[in-house]
Parts: sequence; structure tokens; C-alpha cells
Amino acid sequence: MAKHLLQGKEAEALAANYLIKNNYQILDKNYRRGRSEVDIIAQKSGFVIFVEVKSLQAKGGIYPEQQVTRDKIFQVQAAANVYQYENKYKGNIRFDIIAITFFTKHSEIEHFKDAF
Repeated sequence: MAKHLLQGKEAEALAANYLIKNNYQILDKNYRRGRSEVDIIAQKSGFVIFVEVKSLQAKGGIYPEQQVTRDKIFQVQAAANVYQYENKYKGNIRFDIIAITFFTKHSEIEHFKDAF
């Protein structure tokens, strides 16, 4: 598997563990419908949260959360609409970003709630 794909899988696992440790319930991972995709769907405090996970190797001045493009936001929102329809969910939703920066010997996680 390509290095960037392995890094993405590792980032998604770290993000899911982070959410679980912070009392989120994971409802689904890698939810895909057509071209639309959500990395993690979680639930907490009456919200269903659609989480986009982004990761990068540490580079000065470049942050993973900056890699969430307008097209990616559109894809996540489209998948969220289908998820809500399929599950007949009409409650509160939120879109978060979990950004993971990998350093040589450790990683850092930032959670941006209600990011878009």
C-alpha cells in the first residue's frame, strides 16, 4: 500500500480513538455514497457529527486542516445528506475536522468543532 494511504489509515484510527476517549460514539467509518465520503460519523450530546480527517507530515507553515477544500466540503455535506435520509435522522448535525500532524517520534491531534 502506498505510504500516503497508510498514513491516512493511521490518521483515521488515531482520530477514532481520540473521539472514543472523549466520549463520542462512533456510528460509522468511511461512509461512502457515489463520489461522496465521510471519514467518521460520530454522535455526542444530541448531535450526529460528520468528521473529516486530514493528516500531514510536519512541514513548516503547512497545516492539515488547510487541505480541506471546497470540493471536499461539498462531498462531505452530500454524504451527510444521504446518511440522514437513509437513517431518517432529522436532529442536530455538525461538521468537524480532525487534523493530525505526524512528527518523527509523535503526532499531534487538533479537533476543529463546527468547522464548516
